[in-house]
Formats: sequence, C-alpha cells, structure tokens
Amino acid sequence: MPQLYSVDDCESLTTKQVHGLYKDHVNRSQVSLMTSFGFGQELVERAEGAYIHQRDGRRVLDFTGGVGVLNHGHNHPRILAARRRFQEERRMEVHKTYFSPYIAALGHNLAELLPGDLNMSFFPNSGAEAVEGAVKLAYKYHGGRRSKVLRADISFHGKLLGSGSLTGQNQSTFQFPGIPGVGVFPYGDLAAVERDVANSRTAKGDSDVYCILIEPLSASTMNVCSEEFLRGLRELCTREDIVLLFDEIYTGWGKTGSLFHFMRYEGLVPDILTTSKSFGGGKSSISAFIAREPVFRKAYDNLTDALLQSTSTTYYGFGEEAITAIEAVNIAVEDDYPARARAIERILGPGLERIAKEHPDVVSEVRGVGALHGVFLHKGPKLLELATKLVPGAMTKDPRFRTKLITSSVVNALYRDHGVYAYYTLNGDNPLMAAPSLITEDHEVEYFLDALDATLAQGLPRLLTRFVKEKVSSLW
Repeated sequence: MPQLYSVDDCESLTTKQVHGLYKDHVNRSQVSLMTSFGFGQELVERAEGAYIHQRDGRRVLDFTGGVGVLNHGHNHPRILAARRRFQEERRMEVHKTYFSPYIAALGHNLAELLPGDLNMSFFPNSGAEAVEGAVKLAYKYHGGRRSKVLRADISFHGKLLGSGSLTGQNQSTFQFPGIPGVGVFPYGDLAAVERDVANSRTAKGDSDVYCILIEPLSASTMNVCSEEFLRGLRELCTREDIVLLFDEIYTGWGKTGSLFHFMRYEGLVPDILTTSKSFGGGKSSISAFIAREPVFRKAYDNLTDALLQSTSTTYYGFGEEAITAIEAVNIAVEDDYPARARAIERILGPGLERIAKEHPDVVSEVRGVGALHGVFLHKGPKLLELATKLVPGAMTKDPRFRTKLITSSVVNALYRDHGVYAYYTLNGDNPLMAAPSLITEDHEVEYFLDALDATLAQGLPRLLTRFVKEKVSSLW
C-alpha cells in the first residue's frame, strides 16, 4: 500500500521535512540556492492583504506584489467569496463541449474595458501560453506567408520553447531551440525597427514580418517605451500590415497608474494584447490574449480553423478560474486600482528619490511609475572585487552572479531586520524592486521606505559581508 500524504499531513510538515521532500522529488539544487540566499527557512501559516504570517508567528510586509500577481493582495475577501460560492453551488468546472457563461461574460468585460475593437478574447493558463497563442494568431493571420517576428533585446515573454525564444534576457546558461525567424531590435529604437522591416522583404517586395512584439514597460529591467516609439510602431505596423502585439502581463490592471500601461496614450491600440498575473486575482492561473476583431476573423473565423486557437484546449471550459478573473477585474475597476497605484507613487516615488540623494554612494538610480519602481545599486569595481574575494569564482557560471549577490544582501537585510519581503529582477541590471500590491496602505509604504533607508545606511560592503557569512557560506 503506497504511503501517501493527505492535505492535513501537508499542513503539519516541518521545514526540514519539506526541504527533504524537495530534495528527493522536486529539485535538490533549488533548496540549496533559496536557503542560501536568505529565504526558504520558514514556512507560511497564512497570508492576508499585504502581509505574510509565518508559522513562527512573525508577520512580514510583502512588498513584492507577488511579482505582478498580487495587485489585489493576498486572499482578497471578495475573490475568496466568489470561489467559495462556485464550489458550494457545485458549478461545473471543466468540459470544453459545453458553452461557459463565465467565459462568455469574461470576454464581454474585457471588450468593454479595452479601447478600439479589441473584442475577441482567448483564455490559456499562463502568461507564456498567452504570448505563444498571440504569436500563433499573428502567424495564422498572414496564412503562413510571412516568416519573421521581431522582438526587443531586453524583452521577457516567458520560458517555454516558443516564448523563451522571444525573450531577450537569457536567464539560462543552456540554449534551447525556439521558433524560427526571430529578429531582434534595441528596445525603444524605432529607426532600428524600421530598418529591420525594410530589410525583411519577400521576393515580391512585400513585408516578411508577421508580428512585432513589445512590452510598453519592461518590468524586468524598468525601461519604458516612449509614446513616440509606440505610436511609430503602430503607424509602421498599419502601413505594412504587421500584427502589433503588446505584452502587458505584468503591468496590466492598474499597476502603473492606468488600467494597462499603453492606455495612457489616447487612440493607441495594438492588434493583440496579452495579460496574466493579477488577472487571476492572486488565486487563479489564468491568462488572456485579446485580439482586434479583423485580425481574429481573418485568422480563425471559419469552420475549418475555428478549433486551431485556444478554445480547443482541454481546460478551456474551466469555471473557477474564469469567475476568479471576473471578480478580480471588477474589483480593479470598482476600487479604481489605477488611482491606487498613482496614490502609492505619490509617496513611493519621492521617498525613493530622497533615499537616493541621502545614499549617493549606494544608490545609482531610481526609476519607476505607479506601484512599480526599481532601485539600482552601485556595483563599482571595489564592491565587485569584494564579492569575488568572498565567493569563489567557480561557484557559478552566471556572469552577473556577483551583481545579484550584492542586491541580495539588501533584500536579505530588509527581510531579516525589518520584516519586509522584497525581490530583485533576474534581468537587466538586477534592480531591487519596490512593487507593492495595490491594496497597500500609505503607512505601509512609509514603513518600507524607513526600512530601506535604515538598511542602506549600513553600507553595501557591510551588508554584503554579513550576507555571505550568514547565508552563502553554506554552499561551499
């Protein structure tokens, strides 16, 4: 008889037991990495709003915003109530051959909220799937007669084979295969895009580019496209009949101060938009790609091709994910999440600028908008040399490991000394992110700023030395 764990068993497992099970059945190296970088030593009892409550009784302010997932915070009561009602009323969960009132209503709501004729929605499970579905739609729109897709050099669109090949920030030392015909342009450089399009012609002189993919705001590097660049892309794509795809998986649903970042520019409409993360209200893995009606109809609106897009997936009839997204969207609109992000920015932006001025030897730059800011730390030769001395060079193949180590020392001190949970991006210059949930209160933003100020006052060399001695030394 197999010895299986029950749900009750899971809730009584100790940290040591969980680590052991991860090592045996999930990923041994993940345990070594995460525990050495200051996390993973405690288990969570519950989470509510902006706080994580650990089993040891400690309450931690979560300033990560779930890396884009938790605009609504942890366990929003309205979302919990909607899911509970769905379950208690025994609503049907999965069957793709029945039409779903939840999918129908969710598609309607997106069409109501988005500009122009972004009317046709499709609902995969993850952001990476949404990107791949959107690119697939763009390719089908041209009937396979075009062979090239363009993406930015600092893009991040996922880690699947297809979305990974559309991602410019390589987080892996191993090269996987990807979709063919991917061209790369410098982020925000319209002239470079125009050159790539001009140089990509068929024998008949037609454009060979079927899609241009861009993040209007790159949350993994804290770079922002200018309005001029985005409008220039729109004009170019209209002129060349190229599908313009905006990836707002992270920045959607109010994070930067508008419902979607691109919507701050009146009249600007992509051909396809992707969303995920907070679209699921922090409780459901659901994504969407929303297409302009002419693009969809040309690609899929016929009996032969109607099942080529994501309505043919096994879980497309899902109910609980859809009702979660419906409630999450309604909350974001009714509670005016864009306004909440702007209110957070009025405290967070000036506060971070003040900290940068008070610690010029530690902070090189602060960039951000709404409830999404990056703090870039100085990583000069002397500090990198210190990191080299503290950690053997053979410890990792990642050329940016020392940079990540320095930022991790600040993240660790915030967590250990002040009960603030923060993170840094794995891309670009690895900034420390201040990206709170949109339910975060003013006094909680102020607490984060005070904690960061006190932490940086210690100086990066001291923080780095302490961090390596306490955490990373266990790796060697």
